[in-house]
Amino acid sequence: MGYRVDCLQYANWSEKIFRQMRDGNVDAVHVTIAYHENFRETILNVEAWNRWFQALPDLIFQGFTGDDIRRARETGRTAIFFGFQNPSPIEDDIDLIEVWHRLGARFMQLTYNNQSLLATGCYEDDDAGLTRMGKQAVAEMNRVGMVIDMSHSADRSTLEAIDYSTRPIAITHANPKWWHDALRNKSNEVLCELTTSGGMLGFSMYPHHLNNGSKCKLDDFCQMIAKAADKYGVRALGLGSDLCQDQPDSIVTWMRNGRWTKDIDFGEGSASNAGFPEQPNWFQDNRSFARIEAALPDFGFNKEEVAGIMGNNWLRYMAARRGSLCGNIPGGRHVVSTRVAGREGRRTYSGVVATCQPACVCAGRDDSSRFHAQYGPRQKSRCRSNSTGSA
Repeated sequence: MGYRVDCLQYANWSEKIFRQMRDGNVDAVHVTIAYHENFRETILNVEAWNRWFQALPDLIFQGFTGDDIRRARETGRTAIFFGFQNPSPIEDDIDLIEVWHRLGARFMQLTYNNQSLLATGCYEDDDAGLTRMGKQAVAEMNRVGMVIDMSHSADRSTLEAIDYSTRPIAITHANPKWWHDALRNKSNEVLCELTTSGGMLGFSMYPHHLNNGSKCKLDDFCQMIAKAADKYGVRALGLGSDLCQDQPDSIVTWMRNGRWTKDIDFGEGSASNAGFPEQPNWFQDNRSFARIEAALPDFGFNKEEVAGIMGNNWLRYMAARRGSLCGNIPGGRHVVSTRVAGREGRRTYSGVVATCQPACVCAGRDDSSRFHAQYGPRQKSRCRSNSTGSA
């Protein structure tokens, strides 16, 4: 069965958009609930989402684990997973990671574009890597089962996050730099290390991340996915559209500037193009995923591979996110994944036995048998030494 999962959206939420999710058969969406907001301000965003869940239970519900993606398909709804594009909601308190996980946050970027308390953003001139608090945050996120997202982070910080994390991390919304040389897109070295460690890449449809921007052709986008599959393995690939549907331009100003500057930072735009860019004509809203799914077979993907890119790969990845908090599902039965070599055992949560067993999350490369990334020491990527083209 093929699922549809979009691993990043920040729309101006409305019943219209939720109905488009259903019209587009989108089973799950990772939504941004914080850019620069502090703890209390993010709580207000959670309250707003709770009102949506109460008002439209036939369309959407809050997701916590991979099982909720399956439940969404079974019940004809869309599971909404919370995430942060900045660690600002934890402020300077490491214990808030667990608090937020219990409230349903499942993804946290260690940075937005700037330096944070945890790591360095991709717009900084100097990348110092993970900070001392950043290393502690990675360990705590591993413990509770929150995804470490490095979509906006600089290269050294991202590589260190991969090294320090005992679980595969994610880049939920970006594209390869060898396809389009944008600050927000990712180097070949980063993508090799990400994918050979069991991590996931979500391809972005945000115009500033696309070759030729808003004029990017669907065939060009699919050709890029095919090249990425050849380089990194199809099992490591998914979608993270970065769709900002119906947002006013004041929101992109907030995203770029927050409260950190008195000047105007145009980010990936410019003074003459300061607002949200126009979406490409082949991806306008949640009903457009069908166009991508229909086009991918023309670029050498079989039915199983297409299903993986459209959502099954994200489902497999999220199903492995079993932290010690057991996904907030009372009395649930879960597989607990670790990267401790050869570990098998049994753990009990609230009187319910959970079996700990190795799970292959390799990237699907020809040499993928070496990369049972959650088990055994992580080996250096062959992809780096054999890579060609721009990084």
